[in-house]
Amino acid sequence: VMLVESGGGLVQPGESLKLSCVASGFTFSNYHMSWYRQAPGKERELVSVINTIGVRLNYVDSVKGRFIASRDNAKNTAYLQMNNLKPEDTAVYYCQAISGANTYWGQGTQVIVSS
Repeated sequence: VMLVESGGGLVQPGESLKLSCVASGFTFSNYHMSWYRQAPGKERELVSVINTIGVRLNYVDSVKGRFIASRDNAKNTAYLQMNNLKPEDTAVYYCQAISGANTYWGQGTQVIVSS
């Protein structure tokens, strides 16, 4: 079982990034997908949840209107489109797959927003 995030990097405020999370080793379409982030010195925070058929269930208030979660079950991939990035979005971003008692995590991808 693997979840591999990619797409992070260093960007300036106002720019965009699209994170990807590629899944393998399990039936991706049966799992809800979540994006979390953890900033230095802070607890891990839930950013978004998207269910098995692509319905978004939750966004943390600070990213509403800027971040869009999506998934492509044919490609076993979840995405997080991040627009109008702010310095406070700086964090390591993780994807999580969850179904019943099974939970899998990716290794994270670093996002730094700085001028």
